[in-house]
Amino acid sequence: MIEQTDSGAAAYDVRPISAEEHTRFLSGQTTASFLQNPRWSAVKREWEAQSLGLFDPSGPADAAPLGAALVLFRRLPVPAMVPVLGGKRLAYMAEGPVMDAPTADLHRMLPPLIDHLKASGAFLIRMGLPGVLRHWEAKEVRRALAAGENTSISELEPLDSGAAGSPQPETWRRQLKELGFQPPAASTDFEAGQPQFQARIPLTDDQGQSLPIDDVLARMDQSSRRQTKKSTRSELTISVGDESDFPAWQSLYSETAERDGFTGRPLSYFRSMYRELNASPLSQCTLYLAHFEDQLLAAAIYVRQGEFAWYVYGASSAEERKRYAPRALQLRQIEDSLEAGCQWYDLGGLSPSLDPEYPLAGLTRFKTTMGADVVQTLGEWDYPVNPLLARAFTLYMARR
Repeated sequence: MIEQTDSGAAAYDVRPISAEEHTRFLSGQTTASFLQNPRWSAVKREWEAQSLGLFDPSGPADAAPLGAALVLFRRLPVPAMVPVLGGKRLAYMAEGPVMDAPTADLHRMLPPLIDHLKASGAFLIRMGLPGVLRHWEAKEVRRALAAGENTSISELEPLDSGAAGSPQPETWRRQLKELGFQPPAASTDFEAGQPQFQARIPLTDDQGQSLPIDDVLARMDQSSRRQTKKSTRSELTISVGDESDFPAWQSLYSETAERDGFTGRPLSYFRSMYRELNASPLSQCTLYLAHFEDQLLAAAIYVRQGEFAWYVYGASSAEERKRYAPRALQLRQIEDSLEAGCQWYDLGGLSPSLDPEYPLAGLTRFKTTMGADVVQTLGEWDYPVNPLLARAFTLYMARR
């Protein structure tokens, strides 16, 4: 018997798919995140993983999926042999599921997906559907940050509602609430997982045509443009590294982590990321290096998949600062993104706070002076299958 939603439409069938079938589906989804690439599961080795397909129940048995999700599972921090608790897992979908139809009805998609994950032992389902709710121009955000008259980016007038003015993310937000999902809590800090507010440099015009490099650089503030131009005259050698260069990367990255006060990832993580994403026909992972003579001054890890490009990690030396090596690498990544026909160059998350004295204000300032607009995504929503366990797990992660 085919299960139906309240609207009378048949709910999707949910079943595991192979990595190959998952890859074929994503090959037609040019804005899907690399976090949904099935090869990503091999990078996140501390998690279990499953590729799931969403199918039209009235379609033929060999039909392609209408949607797909890479689900990462993480067990509760208790021994596996403990009764009941030992088999419970967090089910996490970063930037997923990815859907073929941009107007997909979540009432058809999510209930069978929830049922499948429940049967897999999920006590909490955390999901970050791709989509943009609001979009603010870089120059307006940096102007508001300098003025200090607003407390949050959310108070500013957005450019549009969602990507290309689409109302679909607002529809999804309403449907998520109707289905019992809990929205991300408002915060000026970075949340666990993917931040809701992202900094992205647009690389195409309103007609979808690639912008000239001069138009992209014109989005920067005067200081950033000047430093970027100086970097091109600083006798730097910009090169693309390979696996043999990762020890040098790690040394510079560790220096950066110690100087800036964050906990870095191990060398094995970056090697795995490089190998796995380059083993996929969907994605490309590049290590860029900036040398002055024989001295490594800056390095960056860049990922491209479809029409999106990401500046994922960066490292820099405290030496020869006036050569602006990190700026030279940013310029190279923007140029390569334009050459690949990308829509956006993503600089990662930022805080929505517009308090100039807020600890994360410097990050917002840097990214918007680089010409990055701010987009508010749907964020990551929680479905607490077991509310008590979900609450305990959230408290545990907050303490960590």
